[in-house]
Amino acid sequence: MAEKKYPYVIVGGGLAGVSAIEGIREADKSGAILLIGSEKDMPYDRPPLSKKLWFGKKKIEEIFLHDRTFYSNNNVELTLGSTVTGLDRAKKMLTTGSGDTLLYSKLLLATGGFPRRLQIPGGDLAEICYYRTLEDYKRIRGMAAEGKTALVVGGGFIGSEIAAALSVNKLDVTMIFPEDYLVQRIFPEGLGRSIQKKYAGRGISILNQDEPASFEKKSGRITTRTKKGREIQSDIVIAGIGIIPALELARQGGVSTDNGILVDEYLAASDPDIYAAGDNANFNYAALGQRMRLEHWDNSIAQGRAAGRNMAGAGVKFDYIPYFFSDLFEFGYEAAGNINSQLETFSDWKKEYDTGVIYYLQDGAVKGVMLCNVWEKIDAARDLIRKQKKVKPGDLKGAISF
Repeated sequence: MAEKKYPYVIVGGGLAGVSAIEGIREADKSGAILLIGSEKDMPYDRPPLSKKLWFGKKKIEEIFLHDRTFYSNNNVELTLGSTVTGLDRAKKMLTTGSGDTLLYSKLLLATGGFPRRLQIPGGDLAEICYYRTLEDYKRIRGMAAEGKTALVVGGGFIGSEIAAALSVNKLDVTMIFPEDYLVQRIFPEGLGRSIQKKYAGRGISILNQDEPASFEKKSGRITTRTKKGREIQSDIVIAGIGIIPALELARQGGVSTDNGILVDEYLAASDPDIYAAGDNANFNYAALGQRMRLEHWDNSIAQGRAAGRNMAGAGVKFDYIPYFFSDLFEFGYEAAGNINSQLETFSDWKKEYDTGVIYYLQDGAVKGVMLCNVWEKIDAARDLIRKQKKVKPGDLKGAISF
């Protein structure tokens, strides 16, 4: 790839990067595209790694976003298992880890993020799985035999999902997290404690308000010592404690960052020939009137496609309201907007802590909506958020019918 020039270069082989290909092709049917991904696997869908693959609802071969024919038909050159280590904006040049250089006209940084790691003794042991990739799934799946013991560190999205997945596969699961209850960042307390009780009812041991203090490998197992003095023996340790946006390349190239790559309403960065989308993009959430960085599947699709269109000259503002979803045993939900348990909430239940709608309010307006075992209502939730109408919480009963 010595000094080869491409009209479009995408750094990142995840959902945002691949969606950008589709966006580019909406406005430019033929311009050559180079996609560089750090993983060796073909680009794949990440949510099944903690959901459907574990429940037998999907096979590995079904999670890949496209086959190679899609890329060849769209004049896309795939370079997988490669990292980009240098960005020279003045020369519009990238340098790869192997020393190759390439030139771009338009660049998309869809570098996503990397797992947050525990900075404690033993936190860097190879046996600790910071769960993120298809390789991680394959590794843990190979170890997850019935009757094995697993410690899941983290009580947020990934920790809760993977704990449920392991439990369904008949492992003896323990969860440890510093918060008072599961998914505390988004669940109101009543709901969170109800879900936590159901986890315990499934045989999952819950160690809330505690954290690992150290890990040690002993006789093929992991000994975890906690800050409260507990000692836990397990065959598997999985940490799902969030991600850190991958910003090193942007910073090395002098692109403005602040909890993500700062982008404008067109998803362009501080350099107008560079765009960002997905987990690493700090964007203006138009419907909420605030800047945010989101780590959700639907956001990656929508931002990737929008960035691709704008790289090809479409000039369309990004004003989409993305949604996200999760399944925790029989409790499934979809949500949009600012879902933060620190906001005022109003719950409209048909069956308490099971079926209903939770509204999240700030300054008297609905900022977010969670649909609990309520389906095909996400557009109604979006409409409510867009209106930003002042409302009394009690008046929201029946605002979204179900």
